[in-house]
Amino acid sequence: MTGTSPSDFAKRLDKTADDTEALLGRLLSDDILHDEIARPKRLMDAMRYSSLNGGKRLRPFLVVESAAVFGVSREAALLVGAALECIHCYSLIHDDLPAMDNSDLRRGRPTLHKKTDDATAILAGDGLLTLAFDIVTRDEIHRDANVRLLLTRALARCAGIGGMVGGQILDLAGEGRFGGNEPIDVARIQQMKTGALLRYGCIAGAILGQASQKEYQALDDYGRALGEAFQIADDLLDVEGDAAALGKPAGADAALGKTTFVTQLGIEGAKQRVRDLLARADSAVSIFGDRAAVLQAAARFVAERKS
Repeated sequence: MTGTSPSDFAKRLDKTADDTEALLGRLLSDDILHDEIARPKRLMDAMRYSSLNGGKRLRPFLVVESAAVFGVSREAALLVGAALECIHCYSLIHDDLPAMDNSDLRRGRPTLHKKTDDATAILAGDGLLTLAFDIVTRDEIHRDANVRLLLTRALARCAGIGGMVGGQILDLAGEGRFGGNEPIDVARIQQMKTGALLRYGCIAGAILGQASQKEYQALDDYGRALGEAFQIADDLLDVEGDAAALGKPAGADAALGKTTFVTQLGIEGAKQRVRDLLARADSAVSIFGDRAAVLQAAARFVAERKS
C-alpha cells in the first residue's frame, strides 16, 4: 500500500483534471494568436467538443506528478500535459472514424464524426495534433530551449511512426485489414499504440526536471509498466465492463476480431500480469522514496479502474 490514500489520490486527480480543462479551454478559445489568420468557428467548435468536458486526464496527471518529483512548477507541467492531452484527443477522434474503429459513442456522447461529419472530424484531429506542438514549444514551459527541444522530440516520437501511429497500423494489420496473415505481437502493439503516450507522461516530468540518467530510467521503466497495465485493464473492461460505465460500446474488441492480452492470456492470466506490472512499477520509482507515493497510487488506479 502506498502512502497516498484513495481519497487523497482522487482529489489530486480531479484537481489536475479541472486545471487541465480550464487550460484547454483557454488554449482552444476563439482568440487569434500571433501569426494565425483566423480560427474558423466550425473547426474550433469541433476541437472543443472532442477535448473538453470529458475524460480523467490521466496523461496530464502523469506529467504533473512526475514533474512534482523534481519540484517543477505546476504551471509548466500543466502546459506539457495539455499538449499531451491534445495528442490523445486527436487520436480518439481519428480512431473512431469509419475507416478505423467505426465507433458511434465516446465518453457517453456521439463521436465527433457522428456529431458533425467525417471531414470535420479529420480536420479537428489535425488541428489538435498541430496545436500540441505549438503548446509544447512555448517559452513559459522552461527557460532552457534545449529542455523544450527534448520535450518536443520525445512527444513526436511517442506519438508518431515509432509510437502511437505506428501501433495503430499494426493493430489494424492484426485485424486482417490489409490481407495476409501477419504475426500479431500484442505487447509490441500495446507498447506503441497505447503505452507510448502514457510513457511520455512519465518521462516528460524527468525531462522538465532535468533528471539524472538513473532518475530518467526509473520513470521510463515505470511508464512502460503502467502503460501495459493500462492496456490489459482496458482489455479486461472490454470483456467484463458495461457500456454505461465505459462511455463506449463494450465488446468492441471481439466484434472487430482483435487479438488482445485477454485472448492470449485468458482473464485470470491477464489479471496476474497486471499484478506483476504493478510490482514492477512500484519497484521502478522506489528510488524516489516518499516522493513516489502518488505515482505508485496512479499505477494502482490504472489497474483497478472501472471505466
